[in-house]
Amino acid sequence: MKKFPKWLIALIIIFVCLFGCYSCYKNTYNNLVQLDENVTAQWAQVQNQYQRRLDLIPNLVATVKGYASHESDVFKQVAEARSSAGGQINISDDVLSDPEAFARYQQVQDSLGSSLQRLLMVTENYPQLKADQNFLALQDQLEGTENRITVERQRYNEAAKTYNTKIRSFPTNIFANISGFEKKVYFNASQEAQSAPKVEF
Repeated sequence: MKKFPKWLIALIIIFVCLFGCYSCYKNTYNNLVQLDENVTAQWAQVQNQYQRRLDLIPNLVATVKGYASHESDVFKQVAEARSSAGGQINISDDVLSDPEAFARYQQVQDSLGSSLQRLLMVTENYPQLKADQNFLALQDQLEGTENRITVERQRYNEAAKTYNTKIRSFPTNIFANISGFEKKVYFNASQEAQSAPKVEF
């Protein structure tokens, strides 16, 4: 039986080791890309729902104005909140890795949500408006949109959690650091939501 030269055996072992390392890196990298894309897709769904809410606001304001034209302060607040959010619906995915930019984005969206709540509170003073079919339809759409925003935020947080867990787990964290995968930011409750409301009777 013919013996293989030692250098050929060493070369085969080196080749097998290199191929194993390459396969491991490739599979890990592709998995991270897939998880990153999932986070991006969920982020796009959150933005879609924000856009839907933004599109509903002018119709809602116009309907309320017909009944409550003297509530100009509320309309001004809604308009200001909408204009500040208008340019920030579709922003780059880089925000997902930047906690400060993400917090600014979330603050703008929370401000818009708060101004809409104030607008809907004004409608309580106008029974005719509350009975208007156009207003009721818009209110239902807005409530549905707010629910969708909540669901999409939750799905985004779940996708971000899966991704963040993966890039922090050993040995994937080594490949993630080498390849530049960064931790994604989570949606958190606004400061107002974290304190109990005052109820007065």
